[in-house]
Amino acid sequence: MKSIKHLFTVLVGLVFVFSSCTYSLKLGGAIIPATMKTIRVDFFENDAAFVVNTLSQQFTEALKDRIRSTTSLDIVRTGGDGSMSGAITDYSVTPVSISATPNNVAPIAGASQLTITVKVKFVCDADKKLNFDESFTKSLPFKGDLASQEQNLILQINKQLTEDIFNKAFANW
Repeated sequence: MKSIKHLFTVLVGLVFVFSSCTYSLKLGGAIIPATMKTIRVDFFENDAAFVVNTLSQQFTEALKDRIRSTTSLDIVRTGGDGSMSGAITDYSVTPVSISATPNNVAPIAGASQLTITVKVKFVCDADKKLNFDESFTKSLPFKGDLASQEQNLILQINKQLTEDIFNKAFANW
């Protein structure tokens, strides 16, 4: 009888502890305020000097997919308990190594690097401490011409960027 009372006491205590929590854990280690059920993800315009026509759509959808696949948040078009907005601020290709050429011909890039920077503003109505407004940058090196590799590079960089943004917003790393 004494052990049943003890078990009951422990269970009641656990109920009080868990009912007083204001945060709920979701898939992938994300920590999301319990009152946050929806998020609005605005379209990220491409404000970079060099514009790739599909980049804004690809990045915006990659960010939404990351949130959908890792949380139970509903993505809404208006309102929302939180929001992500911003713009693509840089899209650039720079040489990272130089190859010598014969007969005094100007040297050429032996390898280059694609860099994408996105400025993101995250607003969480449930917990203002989670809010941020900052830039995220990722780069990948490549050899040869960009045209044949560009879409694959963009997919890889978008994956890295959305991971960093997600972690900043929901994993608080």
